[in-house]
Parts: sequence; C-alpha cells; structure tokens
Amino acid sequence: MAGSDVIRLGSRGSRLALWQAEFVGSEIGKRTGRKVEIAKIKTTGDMILDVPLAKVGGKGLFVKEIEEALLSLRIDLAVHSMKDVPTDLPEGLEIACITKREDPRDAFLSVAHARFEDLPKGARVGTSSLRRQTQLLGIRPDLAILPLRGNLGTRVRKMEEGQYDAVILAAAGLRRLGWEARIRQYLPPELSIPAIGQGALGIEIRSADARTRDAVAFLSDRDTSLAVRAERGFLKRLEGGCQVPIAAHGRTEGNAVFLVGMVGRPDGSEILRGSAGGPVDDPEGIGVSLAEDLLSRGGKEILDEVYRQDGQ
Repeated sequence: MAGSDVIRLGSRGSRLALWQAEFVGSEIGKRTGRKVEIAKIKTTGDMILDVPLAKVGGKGLFVKEIEEALLSLRIDLAVHSMKDVPTDLPEGLEIACITKREDPRDAFLSVAHARFEDLPKGARVGTSSLRRQTQLLGIRPDLAILPLRGNLGTRVRKMEEGQYDAVILAAAGLRRLGWEARIRQYLPPELSIPAIGQGALGIEIRSADARTRDAVAFLSDRDTSLAVRAERGFLKRLEGGCQVPIAAHGRTEGNAVFLVGMVGRPDGSEILRGSAGGPVDDPEGIGVSLAEDLLSRGGKEILDEVYRQDGQ
C-alpha cells in the first residue's frame, strides 16, 4: 500500500477518462494537500472495439478491471462515468459520492446538417447506443443507424471523414474536452431521454476506507446525487445492463425529485414513456415506481424480447 500522503486514483486511459480523473485528482489535491497519482487501467470495454457493446453484455465492461484494482488495494479510488456503472457493485465497494453533473443531454454532430430534423431520408447516423437508436428510429424510421465505437476523438473523426452523415454523442464529454463548438444541436429530452447517469461522475472506494471517503466527500453534489439515485433505482428495477433500450433522466425542484423514463424496442416500433415524482427522502423509490408503471404497460415483454435476442 502507498504512503499515507499519496492517494492512488484508477482511471481508464482514454483522453476523456483521464480528463475526468485529473479534474477529480486536482480538486482532491487542492482540498487535502495530499498527492494524487493516476493509474491507467485498461478495461474490457476498451479492448473490444469491433463488436457493439450490446452484443458483449454491456454490464460493467468499463469498470470491472478498475474495481478489481480497488479490491486488491492497488488503487484507493476510481472515477467513473456513472452511466457505465452497474447498479450492483462488488461486495466491499461503494459509490462514495456523485459529482455535480455536466450537461446530460445527447449532442447532434454533423458536417453538412445543422439539426437532427434536417437529415435527409436514409441518412447514416452513428451510435452504438440502443437507447439512442430506439428513440431516433421512433421519430425517423427511415434513418440508417450504424454502429460507432472508439474513443470520443475517433468517433468525431469518423464523422468528419464522411463515414456518417451525423453522430450522436453525450454532450458532457464533448464539453469537458472543450469541443462544444463541434455540437450542432443539443437534443431535448423530449426527443432523446439521456442515459441513466449521463454527465455525472461517480467516485468509487472500498467501503472500509474511511480516510478516502472523508477526502472525497466535498465533491458530492446533492441535486445530482438525488437525480442519479432515482435514475439508478429505475434501472435496477428493470434489471437493465448498460446497453439496453432504457433511458431515464431525473431532476430536483426543492425537496422533490422528478423522473422521466423510457423503454422501447430497438427498431423504434414501440416506445413506452412515463414520469414520476416524489419527496427527496426516497429517490430510488421514485425510480422503482416509474419502472413498475412501464413494466405494467408492456415494458416487461419488450425487455424480455431484447434479452432473448442478445442471449443475455
């Protein structure tokens, strides 16, 4: 184990992941005066680049190896995009805090077209997210949704080279890297409900490590935490992995949490949407309530079919 004045932070090696890790590490250093060292860890999701994530399971692909490093005491904390974190964590680990959310919306990028609505019939749109595919095809079944993998820079480059007429990416990552100028349009939640946890960072630690918990507690953002907890309650009740046609977005107003959610068929032929709200003392319960509503309206049949097709 490292000396007491060094905090070891585990991160994926992509440019965006390292930006996130360096941001958190810098904040911890300024607050505590302790040195933060970043350990780059390659995850399964980083190594499988030729297969859509939905086909390889989705659950925990970007966190498993990092969590193993936490459990084996090689690192003290991990910084994750909350949309990558499964709802069930390994025994002995916990999300100590969730940071203030960056813009959670999906972003539309295109060389030739200013808005999603401007895409011509049959346009090639890049995304490897079933959630995005479902909602986009629900509005525009004529589009050709094509798989898009690789880190953020690779995805943008493929679009700029003309492999796609447009790509849909998380606005948060583009903004964090200073690439806001590439965003042609922010897609409103009415068009594309964001991924669960999109735009929020989670700090994962060993449950028994009180010193690290104290060192990161200041990073916790109340409103983001409540919203993401509601979203994850929804996801957990639906037993969804990271790559299923499920979406939810929460927000707070004073002492209330409001949640919108979606379950749909990947081809966009059937999409169920709903909303729920309640007091802040049980955000997960709000998510479960919304999930139950969608399941009762046909969501169970949709998800059963998706899981059968994927062999999950």
